Amino acid sequence: MASKETSQGKNSDSKQASSTGFLQHILDFFTGLNSPEAEKRRQLKTIAREIHQSPYSKFYRPKTFEALPTLARFFYDTYRIIAPAQLQLENASKSGVLKSFVIDSFLTSNQKSVLDALAESKIIELSSSMNLKQLQEYVKTNIQTLDSIFDAEKTNQINKAYNTLLTFIQFVNYDYYFLLKKFDSRIIERSFSYTPKFETISCEYIADDMAEFVDRLLVLNLDADWKRIFEALKAYRNIELIQIDSWLKHAQILKAIRQNGILENIIRHCKQDPNFKFILKVPNEQIVDPYIEKIKNQANALLQKIATERKTSKIEELSQFIFGTVVVLRMKNYTEKANANFNKRNIAGYTHTEPLNYVKAFLIDYLKKDIREIIDLLIVRGQWITNVQSQEVADAFHNLLEISDMITAFDDDIGDDGSTGSRLRSLLARSDRDRDQLRLLKQLIKVVNDKAMELIKKTALNLIALGKYIHALINDQAAPTHSIITNWKELDNFTESRKPVKELLIHNYKKLYAMVQLLNFYVNDAAV
Repeated sequence: MASKETSQGKNSDSKQASSTGFLQHILDFFTGLNSPEAEKRRQLKTIAREIHQSPYSKFYRPKTFEALPTLARFFYDTYRIIAPAQLQLENASKSGVLKSFVIDSFLTSNQKSVLDALAESKIIELSSSMNLKQLQEYVKTNIQTLDSIFDAEKTNQINKAYNTLLTFIQFVNYDYYFLLKKFDSRIIERSFSYTPKFETISCEYIADDMAEFVDRLLVLNLDADWKRIFEALKAYRNIELIQIDSWLKHAQILKAIRQNGILENIIRHCKQDPNFKFILKVPNEQIVDPYIEKIKNQANALLQKIATERKTSKIEELSQFIFGTVVVLRMKNYTEKANANFNKRNIAGYTHTEPLNYVKAFLIDYLKKDIREIIDLLIVRGQWITNVQSQEVADAFHNLLEISDMITAFDDDIGDDGSTGSRLRSLLARSDRDRDQLRLLKQLIKVVNDKAMELIKKTALNLIALGKYIHALINDQAAPTHSIITNWKELDNFTESRKPVKELLIHNYKKLYAMVQLLNFYVNDAAV
């Protein structure tokens, strides 16, 4: 029975609550209490109440929408601390130097020495006492050490510190003067000799300016290692931009204001928008990896430059020794001058003109003159122990003569009257209008360049072979017992230049050896 009464009581209460809820809904509908506008008014009243109850209530008067002099004083105190750094940090966020100082602040003296070891001045200094291989190994070792220094933990620490610094630079570069001038038009930019007389103003004049300030304040890490950051700034400009004690003290005020949310409340109330969103400017720069990559690239580029300079210097030295000049021009058509037409189409053109000029000059100037004199003398007048040996020397010499003729034929073929030259000119003329013709032109130039390199390599191989034979003959001539030619003393009587055979052999061997060295700069060492 009691259970039944209880059940009836519950049903009665449920009906009454349902009836009350329905009546409330009807009442709200007509009075507008649950409308978005009503909710907005309630939220704004709550914000106004929070401002009134805040320790910073003297910043703003919600009833009249007025910004008060105390608010201006807060911005002025902030401005006075950071103003000395504004001009110095105006473009600091774009500075690679500042990034270097931040990174440097995280390194020990030993770690900094690795960076010094990879500096351009150090590598250039060492290049005077090291050969290229030693210098390359030196750079490689220090780059490996550099990679080990910047592990994931240190990289994260540095990137985080730099991004904190960027938030501080954003905060420093806020236009405080523009905001403060609205409270006192007589205020002077970055001058604090004048005592400002701030007036109460309508908040609408500064709401947007304040919102930009809050955007920057909200992302500022007020608990950062400011000592390290300010040391990096001091190193960056070589002066103390901000008094750290003043900043640390003011940072606590900023933290309290941020925690209270007073500035956000003032802006939302002033704009009559309780849901106003702030645009946070959160930097996320990754400075370590590009920094390391730059150091590596600069070191390797410098190595390449040194290698190129040494190669050029050695080539000029060898050319001067062999030909008596560093400029050697013997080819008529396979030339750098001919490349002008190809370069207009962004085509590399003939890529082996320099070594092929050297080859042709050597074969004409020395093979057919100085070397021919000693070879003819040895083959005709020499008494060889075996014919096989004399035939090998003769073959190496005649192979080079044949290559000389092949180079002449190759050069003529790409000339105006040559078949390949005619095809090149025809394709070149049509390559501007037809991509297929351009492709065929590139293919034909590659065939020409491959042929040029083949001739260079063949020359090098045969020069090496001839050089080995001449070296063996020099040793045989000096030996007490001869194993190649038996009548060395008689041969001195038959030289055209009246010079001793020994002198001619040594002279030609030096030329051959120098020429092989010269060609080794242009062909794969494994090929020769």
